[in-house]
Amino acid sequence: MMEYRNLGRSGIKVPALSFGAGTFGGRGPLFGAWGDTDASAARRLVDICLDAGVTMFDTADVYSDGASEEVLGAALKGRRDQVILSTKASLPVGDGPNDAGSSRPRLIAACEDALRRLGTDHLDLFQLHAFDSATPVEEVLSTLDDLVRAGKIRYCGVSNFAGWQLMKSLAAAERYGRPRYVAHQVYYSLVGREYEWELMPLGIDQGVGALVWSPLGWGRLTGKVRRDQPLPERSRLHRTADSAPPVNEERLYRVVDVLDQLAQETGRTIPQIAINWLLHRPTVASVIVGARDEDQLRENLGAVGWSLTAEQLATLDAVSFQTASYPYYPYQHQEGFARLNPPPVAG
Repeated sequence: MMEYRNLGRSGIKVPALSFGAGTFGGRGPLFGAWGDTDASAARRLVDICLDAGVTMFDTADVYSDGASEEVLGAALKGRRDQVILSTKASLPVGDGPNDAGSSRPRLIAACEDALRRLGTDHLDLFQLHAFDSATPVEEVLSTLDDLVRAGKIRYCGVSNFAGWQLMKSLAAAERYGRPRYVAHQVYYSLVGREYEWELMPLGIDQGVGALVWSPLGWGRLTGKVRRDQPLPERSRLHRTADSAPPVNEERLYRVVDVLDQLAQETGRTIPQIAINWLLHRPTVASVIVGARDEDQLRENLGAVGWSLTAEQLATLDAVSFQTASYPYYPYQHQEGFARLNPPPVAG
């Protein structure tokens, strides 16, 4: 049974698992390697999601040059009122001077284009895909405020922000009475725990919920990437490794070894265990799962409805631990720092 959680310090409840439409469309070298799901196949995946209680769907204008939004909109036709629809903008969509960033003209155009492609009159969540250092945060927030007041956006969020960028934006929103970011879409996985060093404590303190992208470490935690074995034929790492978050290979294999052991103990698959671990982490509102086909989607959906034991969670915590860089390192290892700032615990 699907669990629903508040998205940060907001009133909207989102499913513990949501669906990422990065595999829809199949345009371009990067997203073409992710998948090429068309509208017909997408409708079937949406059917499966809704039957499982997955009511949140996430996309972005840069996914397959807008085709992902188009395919998702077609797949949701006739059932828009059943879902939470999320998209992102700010990354470059062209070569023009205003085709990137979070300026007023860029965000207004991006919102209008997303509404058209998705076939809807409003977005439940509109996220900035990256921080734009050239545009004052006051301009960004004022523009988002106008879009909210016009009824085109319900909630605002960000993705891939540094801690100071997010905090600066939240402080400005409070100072000027603008919409507050309630979500931060972040990379977080058993082989990528940097989110915990600063962004997680910030999320706890400021009430910003995490929407986790690439929970399987860019396809590394599928159970098919193994020590001393070639990459599986269908792995997207063949064509997209240069774009993937870096991972130390030996550490990856140690994590996979433990996941293997827990899979035998629990009767679950490696991806299900990796996703279930994330669902126990502080601030995580929803884990975004993608799928090229029905089998992959059903496997990912099997990550909910059960729970790892405290001992199993501790084992995963230990094998996936990452030593933080400065200035976070002392808070991990030196008693005085840790006493002043105890690490967050899953709640």
